[in-house]
Amino acid sequence: MGEEVTEEKNASESIRKLEISWEALEDAFENNAPEVHSYLHLSTGEVLRVVDGVADPAMHQRIASDPNYQRVDPVSSREQYRWMERFIATVTEPDLRGRLVAAIDGKGAFRRFKDVLMAYPVERERWFEFRTERLRSCMDAWLLAHKIEAVARPVWNPPTPQEGAAAVTEEQETVTALRKARAGVEGLRRRLREAADMVPAREIETAIAFLEWLRERRISGVPAVDEEHGSSSGEP
Repeated sequence: MGEEVTEEKNASESIRKLEISWEALEDAFENNAPEVHSYLHLSTGEVLRVVDGVADPAMHQRIASDPNYQRVDPVSSREQYRWMERFIATVTEPDLRGRLVAAIDGKGAFRRFKDVLMAYPVERERWFEFRTERLRSCMDAWLLAHKIEAVARPVWNPPTPQEGAAAVTEEQETVTALRKARAGVEGLRRRLREAADMVPAREIETAIAFLEWLRERRISGVPAVDEEHGSSSGEP
């Protein structure tokens, strides 16, 4: 019993959780052109595409041998052709079904199949959903085979107009409060300057000495005395 628990624990620990770029990975599974090579980065979840004749061969070789990259095996043309056959079997309109059957006969079947569906937006959308479901199934099987657990990437949702207005109002209130506090301090300083102008010349040195005494008390951390209650205010 203990051995089974240990094996299950080791199996779960070996699974790599990765935020996948789903659209890029889906495109990599669908694109099976022989000159296109796709790799999944095992740390970032990004998909890198290397095209023969465009990318540096030395770079391609380096990526192919890098353990941080996992080669993506695209779905074969034969399997994707079967998807079209299975979709046609679900089409209920006889005319469209006949046109699709004729479209997938011979070279260029994929392009002709899509061209026919262009005139049928509802069926075209249904085909996209049909193909996406099968692509996702292949992707899930591939990820499981390579011990990768796909984690959904965080999606940024823009705030609603009400939320945006509330955020602006809160920010305005904060700014207003800061301005009032600043205005209060400036008012006190202005009163201090006005009082200094009214001090007789013979008492200026005494006033300066008193202000310096207050500054020294603040620097030394000695609490000020609340004269009204005869106790310390607790403020430096």
